[in-house]
Amino acid sequence: MAEKSWFSEFPQMERSDLVVIRKNLDATYRDFSREYGDAIESFFDPLLTFLIWFEKLLLNSPWLVVLSIIALLAYAASRSWKLCSGVIVALLLIGYFGMWENTMRTLSIITVCTMLAIALGIPIGIAMARSDRVQSIVTPALDIMQTMPAFVYLIPVVMLLGIGKIPGVIAVVIYAIPPVIRLTNLGIRLVDKEVLEAATAYGASARQRLFNVQLPLAMPNIMAGINQTIMMALAMVVIASMIGVKGLGQPVLKSITNQYFTLGLFNGLAIVALAIIFDRVSQAYAKRAQKHLGGPQNA
Repeated sequence: MAEKSWFSEFPQMERSDLVVIRKNLDATYRDFSREYGDAIESFFDPLLTFLIWFEKLLLNSPWLVVLSIIALLAYAASRSWKLCSGVIVALLLIGYFGMWENTMRTLSIITVCTMLAIALGIPIGIAMARSDRVQSIVTPALDIMQTMPAFVYLIPVVMLLGIGKIPGVIAVVIYAIPPVIRLTNLGIRLVDKEVLEAATAYGASARQRLFNVQLPLAMPNIMAGINQTIMMALAMVVIASMIGVKGLGQPVLKSITNQYFTLGLFNGLAIVALAIIFDRVSQAYAKRAQKHLGGPQNA
C-alpha cells in the first residue's frame, strides 16, 4: 500500500516542480529579451538593410531583366539550354498568374538565408571534420535542430525580436543550416587519406591541404548539403509567413484561414517551381564540378 501511495503522489509532485521550472525559465528569458532585445535588434540592422535593398532591387527592376539574369545564372551553372528554357517557362507562368512580386520577395529571403547558412555552415562543418571533439559537441545540437518542430523556432525569436523579416531569416537559417554542416563534415572526412599524405609529402601546409585538396574533393557533398538547405528553407516559407515574412507563404496562409483553394494551390505550385529550379540548377552544377575534378567519391 505504501508503495502504491508513493507512486500515486509522485506525478503530482513532478508536475508541480515542472511548473516552477517553466515559470523560472520563462521569466529569465523574458528578462533577457527586455534587457538585450534592442541591442540584438540593432546588431541585425545591417542584415535588415541589405535584405530590404535586395528585395526592392528584385521588385523594382524590369521583369525581363530579372528573368534574363536568372536564366543566365541557370545556364552558367548547368550549361544546359533545356534546363535554362525550363526556368524561363516556369518564371513566365508565375508572372502570368500574377505571383511575380511575391515570388521575388520569396526569392530574396531564400537567397539571403542560403548565403547566411553557407557562410556559417561550411566553417562549422570544417571545424567538425578537423576535430572529433567539436563533432561530438555539434552533432547533438544538429540532431535537436533537425527534429524540433519548425513552429518551435518561432517562439524565442518572436519573443526576442518581435515580428518581421529578421526573425523570419533567423528561424529559416536555424531550420535549414544542419544539412550543409553535416555534409561539409562528411565530405571532408571522406577525402582519401593517401591523397592528403601525398599533399603533405609535397610540402603542403594544413591550410593548403584544406583549400586546395579537401574542399575541392568534398565539393559534390557540400553542394548536396547546399541543395538540401535550400529545399528546407523553401519548406519554411509558409511557416515564416506567420511572423510577417512577405512572399508566397502569406497567400498560402491566407488560403488556409479563408478556405481559398485556388489561391493556396497556385502559390504552392509557385513554391514548388522555385524548389525545382534551385534543385535542378544546384544538382547540375554539382555534377559539372564532380566531372571537372575527375569524379571524386560521393557520400
